[in-house]
Amino acid sequence: MSVEAIERGFADPVHDAQKVFRAALDAMAHPGRIARLASSLTPPSPLLGTSASLLLALADYETSIWLDDTLSENPAVSDFLRFHTGARLTRQRREADFAVIAAPADMPALATFAEGTPEYPDRSTTLIVQVEALANHGWHFSGPGIRERMAFSAAPVPADFPQQLAANRAHFPRGVDLIFVTSVELAALPRSTRIVESA
Repeated sequence: MSVEAIERGFADPVHDAQKVFRAALDAMAHPGRIARLASSLTPPSPLLGTSASLLLALADYETSIWLDDTLSENPAVSDFLRFHTGARLTRQRREADFAVIAAPADMPALATFAEGTPEYPDRSTTLIVQVEALANHGWHFSGPGIRERMAFSAAPVPADFPQQLAANRAHFPRGVDLIFVTSVELAALPRSTRIVESA
């Protein structure tokens, strides 16, 4: 494990983790709302500080994390996450509590991750998707936390992403939850959100 991986964590672990946890909860409660997420973390590339902050706040020794190939290519990313979260890294998408995507245009289909079961819908994967841009135009959504309709989009994503979102919602209460991040922002689309119109 590199010294670089050991040195870079929250300056104030308790306070910083609580702040990020609240930001993640607020994002889930208000689908598509874009908020700033300031992060002082400088994790190994290509893991963004925003993604690292979410994982340090949400993951622990009882959780498992899946990394896409772009992230897995740098062993320092795995070292950083193991040291600061205690979480287990897995190469099996359906075993992951959290999945981190650094190459969203080529990301695996949402249906290949754990979607929970009818008895335990919470046993599903939360995807943290690193994108270049978030915007309040493009796709249109309805559902809990949304007044009438809400416009939101993220880029880049696969061409069939709206269809994947519709299929994910059709399995509710099963399904994956998504948190999109840029280097300074986050927004979420929980599984309860219904896509009603694509761009």
